[in-house]
Formats: sequence, structure tokens, C-alpha cells
Amino acid sequence: MRKDVRILLVGEPKVGKTSLIMSLVSEEFPDEVPLRAEEITIPADVTPERVPTHIVDYSEAEQSDEQLYQEISKANVICIVYSVNNKKSIEKVTSHWIPLINDRTDKDSRVPLILVGNKSDLVEHSSMETILPIMNQYQDIETCVECSAKNLKNISELFYYAQKAVLHPTGPLYCPEEKELKPSCIKALTRIFKVSDLDNDGILNDNELNFFQRTCFNTPLAPQALEDVKNVVRRNMTDGVKDNGLTLKGFLFLHTLFIQRGRHETTWTVLRRFGYDDDLELTQEYLFPMIKIPADCTTELNHNAYLFLQSVFDKHDKDRDCALSPEEVKDLFKVFPYMPWGPDVNNTVCTNDQGWITYQGYLSQWTLTTYLDVQRSLEYLGYLGYSIIYEQESQAAAITVTRNKRIDLQKKQTQRSVFRCNVLGARGSGKSGFLQAFLGRNLQRQKRIREDHKSLYAISTTYVYGQEKYLLLNEVMPDFDFLSEADLACDVVCLVYDVNNPRSFEYCAKVYKQYLIDSKTPCVVIAAKLDLHEVRQHYSLSPHEFCRKHKLHPPQPFTCNTTETPSKDIYTRLTTMAMYPHMAQADLKNSTFWLRASVGATVFAVLGFAMYRALLKQR
Repeated sequence: MRKDVRILLVGEPKVGKTSLIMSLVSEEFPDEVPLRAEEITIPADVTPERVPTHIVDYSEAEQSDEQLYQEISKANVICIVYSVNNKKSIEKVTSHWIPLINDRTDKDSRVPLILVGNKSDLVEHSSMETILPIMNQYQDIETCVECSAKNLKNISELFYYAQKAVLHPTGPLYCPEEKELKPSCIKALTRIFKVSDLDNDGILNDNELNFFQRTCFNTPLAPQALEDVKNVVRRNMTDGVKDNGLTLKGFLFLHTLFIQRGRHETTWTVLRRFGYDDDLELTQEYLFPMIKIPADCTTELNHNAYLFLQSVFDKHDKDRDCALSPEEVKDLFKVFPYMPWGPDVNNTVCTNDQGWITYQGYLSQWTLTTYLDVQRSLEYLGYLGYSIIYEQESQAAAITVTRNKRIDLQKKQTQRSVFRCNVLGARGSGKSGFLQAFLGRNLQRQKRIREDHKSLYAISTTYVYGQEKYLLLNEVMPDFDFLSEADLACDVVCLVYDVNNPRSFEYCAKVYKQYLIDSKTPCVVIAAKLDLHEVRQHYSLSPHEFCRKHKLHPPQPFTCNTTETPSKDIYTRLTTMAMYPHMAQADLKNSTFWLRASVGATVFAVLGFAMYRALLKQR
């Protein structure tokens, strides 16, 4: 909501602008009225909306046209004052003041106008018959108030309406000619409905309505009030209530009714609670809350965030097959202004036999987004309404910023859950195959992937000593002449060469010697395509000799050309090295270190799957 409101009073001389301001301030009609009242500020704590309000007077006798134009440009709302007993002052509203104000304000952001009929104490009739046609002609006119500075009639109401016109404008919400909500308002309220529909059945049941009411207005609805609301909808439309719950049509009808009855603040309270600004766009503050990420720290989702994302998955997995079909994915992202996941996501995470993103794959993609681009993750959580449903100040509450990596190395332990492995190698060495094998895809399945749907990332879970961790593989495009800091910033490096290509290992050797030889980042050499004939590498040292010389683990044999799902052992090793970089060199020759990690991974993968199955049965 706005930090303050600036009200400007304009009109012909002697209509009582200054008297209105002075009667408001002193609560009595002034004996002597100056040509112009000084600007006054009403503190927030004495205004109904709790917003500081500045009231500015205009005097033709004291101010120039240029000063008037400046005040018009600064005003949030303009009160055009006329005298109810002076026809000429009423005519000037349309012949002079409205055109003047429109000329001085931007067409797309017109300032709201309020017509003020002063000196009602001097006449017995109302000026409304004359004013109504004017109100119908100009959309910028919010309302008309008849008042008397002398009798103090409707003075505080006038300034309340002026404040309300700024804080709760009708323009963005409602089209009076059509007598219906504007498309942008319908779009915003539809998202709010979908976020509030916690079980995604297209109906707001009593629990969901109460949660919505408490979230927006800090108070639940009494059972009778809840029934009264539904009865109002039932009386006015046939499909507004279904199974004793409110449908989207019923929800939109209620807001139309609020606006038609002058209760714009109700709809605005809802819109602002769900992150919308005066133009019905989600605010930058809502979508991108401040979060500090020091150097050498990473970003992960915390436990509550995963619980929330699990509930979102459950809400949209209609057929309970633990995977999201393309239609279910589309439904999930209906609360977004665009589709955030492209076809490459299906080749970044685990999918089922139909190529649909599994429950595990879905959580993996969220983990990847949070690690690589936390601002985007915050934005996505904002669209889904995380801070509202979990009653947090902002989405930033969903993020854990890990401690500096140097501290992990010093303490020889880490609390992190996501580890990055950058995969380097010459073109055609088998990097893409290595990434896809991590997702359980053998060469046969990989051949079905379209070139334009390929991904440079693969992420899934591994188990190290019984702890579930995420391993993120990033294929670095080969450009030996230049590797950036980002290409090398990771927890473990994979150097992949093709055993069937005699020039393949040379790239790995050069990259290691130029960029990695003095690095504290663990490094593993992968001998890929082992199903093919192994040839002698055209390099001064064989891969085994090179690894021995540089105290690296011997080249790890790998192939994804298998009939079964490729083995995950190498990925467990990589995660273990990323978790315990200080042990990667020390335990180079200690095969039991790797054996313990691998056996632990196998046992916990089996246990994890059993627990997952049990959870699915509960769901």
C-alpha cells in the first residue's frame, strides 16, 4: 500500500475550498478565511486507513498557472470543489477543470477525481441531478460528495473518500459500463482462488474459505456468516456454489458485489495480501524478497519448502501415479504468467517410462533452480503462494544459505545437501551420455532425446553413509582456450575421455594441468564408452600413468551402452568426494573408503525406496 496520500483541492474562487480544509482541522467554521490554507499533514494514526495524508489548497489569487500544474502532477487525488448554489461553478467543472487536469496528467495513469458540492446549507435541493450525467461521462470521477463547511456536514467523509480513491481505486478492478470485473482483475483473483484451493478440486470448501479469510483479514468466519455468504451467491447464480463450496464463478461474483456496493477495500485487501500492486501486477518486493548470499556460499531449499512443494505435487498429481503428466504440469503452472519449464527439464531430472517427471524428478528440478538461480526460485515460490500458505514474511524463509565452503574444509564436515560436479571433456567424449546415465537412461533411451531438448544439467539423489544428497552434474562445453571461474566453481570435477578416440584424453590432460593441478577441488578421470575397443591415447603418458603421476584416482571405467539401467556407483563416489574433499586424496588407495560409501548408498537407496512407497500409500 502507498506510504502516503496527497489530496489537492481545486475549483473556482469563493466556492469554499479553504473553508473545507479549515473546518476539517479545527472542527468549526472559521470566522476569517485566508486566501489559501497552508499545506497540512494528517498523521497516520488519526486516519481510517492508517496512512499519512497531505491536504493541499489552491488559490488563483496567490498562485500561478505553473504552480497549479506542479501541484496537479504531484497529487494522488484531486477534489474539484463547486458551490451547489452557483451554476457557473458547476459548469466550470466540465468546461475548465476536468480538461485542464486531463491535459496535465498521463493518459495511462489518470489521477482519480472527486466532485465536491460545498455550501449545501444554503439550498434545500440537491445538485446530484446535474452532477450524475457528468459522473457518467468521465470515468476518472470516483464519487461526488455534497457537504457544508459551515455546518461541518460530510467534511471528514469527503477526505475519507479522497483517501479511499487513492488506496482502493475502482479503475483497475471494475468496468462500470459493462458492470463487470476487468480482465486483469479476473486474472489476479483467479490465481488467488487457485492458490487458496489447497486440494485443487475447483471448490473452496469451508476449511479453505476460513484459511483464506484468516490470511486476508486476520479473523475466521463464523459458521453462520459462511452460510450467509454462500446463500448470497446461490440466490444470484446457479453455478456459484457446488458441493457446499464456492466455485471460481462464485468467488468472482462476490468480489463484483463488493465493488458494486462500494466495498473496494475488501477486494484490495485480498489483492495486496497476495502480492499485487495498484496496477494488478505482482510487486517486485513480493516476487524477489531480499536475500544475502555471501561469496562461496550456496542456496538450498529447507525442510518447510520441500513440504510445501510436496503438497503442491500432491495437489496436481490427480491420477496418483507419482508423476506429472504434461496436462498436470500445465495445471500446476496456471498460477504463473508464463510456462517456466521447457522440454529440457524432462532430460534434466528423472522421468517415468512415459517421459513424465516423477515425484523425485520434480523435487530435483526445484533443487536445481534454487542452487543455480535463487532469485528465480523465489519468484516461482511467490507465484505458488508459499509465504501466504506457510504464513511466512516472504519466500526467503524457504531458503537456506549454506556456510562458506572454506569453513567446511577447515572443519572437515558439511551441512550442505546439494553438491555440484562439473563434467569436462573434448567433443564426443561421452559427457552427455554420462549425465543421462545418472538419470537411469541407457544409450538406447538416450537416442530418443531430440537435439533441441537436450540439457547441460542432470540432477538426482544419491546416498552417502545413509544420508540423502543431491548431486548436480553440469556439462561444461569444451573451449580449452577459455574456461571461466564459473566453469571451474564446483565441489568435484569429472574429466571424461573416449577410450575409442586416440585424441580424446589429451584435452583432459591439458585442462587438468592448466586449471586444476593446484586446485583443492577433487578430480576424477572417467574412461567412457568402455563397451567400444580401447585404443592407445596420443599423449606422452597413458591415462593410468597420468593419474598416478598427479596422485589422482585411476581412470574410472564407464559405459551407458547397457541393456539394464546404468550403474550409479560412480555417482555415489563423486558425491562422497564432494562431501569429503579432504579425504579424497588421503584415501586414494584405500578402497574400503569407497566400498563403505557405496554399500551405505545401496542399503539406504533400498530403504529410501521402501519408505517412499509407504508414503505414497498414505497419500
